[in-house]
Amino acid sequence: MTAGPEPFGARLRRAMDERGPLCVGIDPHASLLADWGLNDDVAGLARFTRTVVEALGEQVAVFKPQSAFFERFGSRGIAVLETAVEEARERGALILMDAKRGDIGSTMSAYAEAFLRKDSPLFSDALTVSPYLGYGSLRPAVDMARENGAGLFVLGLTSNPEGAEVQRAVREDGRSVAATMLGHLAADNAGQAPLGSFGAVVGATLGDLSAFDLAINGPLLAPGIGAQGATPADLPTVFGDTVRNVVPSVSRGVLRHGPDTAALRAAAARFADEVRTAVG
Repeated sequence: MTAGPEPFGARLRRAMDERGPLCVGIDPHASLLADWGLNDDVAGLARFTRTVVEALGEQVAVFKPQSAFFERFGSRGIAVLETAVEEARERGALILMDAKRGDIGSTMSAYAEAFLRKDSPLFSDALTVSPYLGYGSLRPAVDMARENGAGLFVLGLTSNPEGAEVQRAVREDGRSVAATMLGHLAADNAGQAPLGSFGAVVGATLGDLSAFDLAINGPLLAPGIGAQGATPADLPTVFGDTVRNVVPSVSRGVLRHGPDTAALRAAAARFADEVRTAVG
């Protein structure tokens, strides 16, 4: 019997152990392109993206391209994204596509095929998804991720203030919506070692989260480091005993040092070292 692909959780654990526990966003904001001296057009987008991938592709564990900043240029922007995914993977980095897809039935299946099917031009090691049509609506993505050795990061406790009105709302059974989502993830990760493939997005800016059970046996993507105000030193307070499973995400805190390649590398290395120190 042929063994299936190595699960994302195992690949992620190895990448973080070998390269450091850091995810760098690829977020080509118009303002950031301008800061780099680039035009807000497809040529500027391509140069920005290529510079980041070439500078950091052999250094960081995970890249997190923000799909929206490529989609805004239409098919030409998506072509840049496809090239970036391919070239980053060639350099050994994992790709976490930040697309926050969420739908039902055949539409969710189509999103899963776009990002989680092995032969797709946008195949990603993991995908961010929204569970707020019900966790069960994500089942096509969960199944396809398992089949292709990929993973998901489900919006759980996000750092934007508006998120609380949904995520911290209390259900009839007395559990919050966020706690319910974490429970589903724990069930989908049960028995997986060294780490499950289904993670939660939990903001690093949220302070003490001891009221929530973050022990889902899966990764915890932690945006908010750097420009949003959180620091690596905050991670033990926010994540407690699960801090070793945290994937801290930095975007502008690293990208603002471009287009100088050496400066980008130094910034990423500094954040990775700070995270190592903080999480022990």
